[in-house]
Amino acid sequence: MSADAPASSSAKWVGRSIRRLEDRALVHGQGQFTADLPADLNVRFVRSPIASGRLKHITLPDDACGLVAGDLVDIKRIKPMLHRPDYVAVEQTLLADGVVRYVGEPIAAIIAKTAAEAEDQVESTFADIEETVPVVSIADALAANAPRVHDWTQHNILVEGRVDTGGATDGGVDAAFAAAAHIVELDIISRRQNAMPLEPRGAHAAYDKRTGRITLTCSTQSPHVMRTAIADLLGMAEADLRVVAPDVGGGFGQKMMLPPEYALVVHVCRTLQRSVAWIEDRRENLIASFHARDMRVKLRAAFSADAKLIALDADIASNVGAYSGFPITCGVEALMGMAELPGPYDVQHYRCVSRGVATNTCPMAPYRGVSRPVITFTMERLMDTAAARFGIEPTDIRRRNLIDRFPYTTATGLTLDDATYREVMEIAVRELPLPAMRERQQQLRREGRYLGIGFSTFCERTGYGTPAFAARGMESTPGYEIVDIAMDPSGNVTARIGAFPHGQGLKTTLAQIIADEVGVAPSQVTVIAGDTDQTPYGWGTFASRSLVISGGACLVGARKLRAKLIRIAAHLMKVSPDDVVLEPGLAKARSTNQSIPIPELARTAYHKAHLLYGVADAGLSEQGFYDPPGTFSNACHVAVVEVDIETGGVKVERFVVVEDAGRLINPMIVDGQIHGGVAQGIANALLEEIVYDSQGNILTATLADFLPPTMSEIPRFELHHIETYSDATITQAKGVGEGGAIGAPAAVVNAICDALSPFGVTFNEMPVTPQRIRAALRRRSG
Repeated sequence: MSADAPASSSAKWVGRSIRRLEDRALVHGQGQFTADLPADLNVRFVRSPIASGRLKHITLPDDACGLVAGDLVDIKRIKPMLHRPDYVAVEQTLLADGVVRYVGEPIAAIIAKTAAEAEDQVESTFADIEETVPVVSIADALAANAPRVHDWTQHNILVEGRVDTGGATDGGVDAAFAAAAHIVELDIISRRQNAMPLEPRGAHAAYDKRTGRITLTCSTQSPHVMRTAIADLLGMAEADLRVVAPDVGGGFGQKMMLPPEYALVVHVCRTLQRSVAWIEDRRENLIASFHARDMRVKLRAAFSADAKLIALDADIASNVGAYSGFPITCGVEALMGMAELPGPYDVQHYRCVSRGVATNTCPMAPYRGVSRPVITFTMERLMDTAAARFGIEPTDIRRRNLIDRFPYTTATGLTLDDATYREVMEIAVRELPLPAMRERQQQLRREGRYLGIGFSTFCERTGYGTPAFAARGMESTPGYEIVDIAMDPSGNVTARIGAFPHGQGLKTTLAQIIADEVGVAPSQVTVIAGDTDQTPYGWGTFASRSLVISGGACLVGARKLRAKLIRIAAHLMKVSPDDVVLEPGLAKARSTNQSIPIPELARTAYHKAHLLYGVADAGLSEQGFYDPPGTFSNACHVAVVEVDIETGGVKVERFVVVEDAGRLINPMIVDGQIHGGVAQGIANALLEEIVYDSQGNILTATLADFLPPTMSEIPRFELHHIETYSDATITQAKGVGEGGAIGAPAAVVNAICDALSPFGVTFNEMPVTPQRIRAALRRRSG
């Protein structure tokens, strides 16, 4: 049966694994990316070779056309804002002005006919920089009398959140610890990563001499946000700037932030009135594109005698780099980590201080999962560590502590909607099955082989709208989505969305939602995105939000369109609207068995509007708006690994995922999202690490040093789904885009610790590399 044919007249498109509608051009090599566009001029950037210093002078080659900070005095500085007393706003110029703050910071721009010519002139540029002492790590930045990254600030803490549930009646956190049977302490380290999308960043600006408008084509997750931000910086009317995101080769959060390079490309185009391009190379991406995941969590946990978690006391520190990113700001990791640390566990006594700390390193972006891979790693290491202390199975301690009543209000005031925290773990236990796996583990140990089983249970806040972002005090408060939806006279539908797909199959899933409502096939639905001239204002794609929020807006708009079609059909068939149903391809009156094809209704709405006076306006266009509070997905991940104690090598033998993301609009696309996220999570656990030396120099500037996973490191995944329908989302679908990356790191590291438990070796950091495994084993044996 064709993927574009319904199984029956009553078949629904939602819930079916149809092929992605947007893939044909890509698999045939007909996709269009920013780098495919020709340009009159090319820009390359001179970047700081040192982490901290005073920029005294820049000498450009005699024949070079270039820009330095002094040429940009009329351009505003990038200044992301949070309106909260614990936030320190710092500014960033498009090119370093007098001070350099990280290796890779742009300090000059060279403009030439070709990229190669521009690169040659970059190599011939001399920068006179007086080096100063950098602060590179969180510990360096928080030390007493540490040099300040921004010398006008009092310290290097740019944001500091605090929460304490208090204890007016029961003594609170301190009383819980005083009464605890066991106190477990952990020092968790997550080392820095790069999102490393397949396509690096790139921008192409073209000047229209007829209108004076500029079209910026760029690799971004948020076209409308880019337009507003760049227009503000350059002091130009927003109507004079069009932003287009063509096919985008991955983003993962790195491309939701405003790069100063994009604004400079627009400025050059506007000044010279010629087309200009900048395409980032892989080395630039590793050194100077937004990094992620550099966090440390110090955790104390109090348990009762029956292994019930009764209190948490946490200190979270996030290395945010040299500047705060626009529009999300440097507060995203620290504040999300503080708000969501308890995860799926039932604990009401909670205290936390969480800080975003400036250092002389590349600025950070909210990489896939944001802080949750780290806080999930923290809580799951806690559960395994506590289980060992109590002498019980790791799954048993989770059974005693996972939330099982909903809705549930967390210690930080979040509302967890209907979910299956315990159920997904029990399915995972059964699918292994765990008892047989433990027997195999013991048999292999007798043979000198070390197998480990690691669990990770978590919840993921998804699809949250403006209330959640406003709670952080954001100047630019994202959250809602708008969809313009219209049926043309031939019966085909066009949906114009503010969200933006960059590989996750969004156009297909939205088409399925719309198709079910208005009686057409998904192939008859065109979704237009990524062009600020053609779409309503929207916030783009991030935070596992697109299907939930843009899908919700599509559903709202499609229902309005459906209602109008029904009114028209009822009028033409002379029956009550309550008697009309839309079926695939037609409107039908149940009482008379009359029917009218959908295309005929559409043609009537446009070409015979005089027949509809008093019934409907001419045409078929509606708008959907959606701004939800948010919903929580949940999952259990299980990794089975074997560790070679001679080499420190880790082989992931099995990986089981039991996921509850509510209604699955397209199960195949959901599985693809989980596959990709788990692959990134395994890389987080075992491989990927951006390494700085003590002077702020990056030692991982190529893919020979920063190691992404290959097919050899990634096993086949075993996926199982539960669909819990929640009233917190209008489509009853929950976000799934980040879950794989959130749960996988903890499962893999827990499995490594389980494998090496005979040696007393544990790891509370990631990635767990072969070198670290060998070093830990040597320390235990020595």
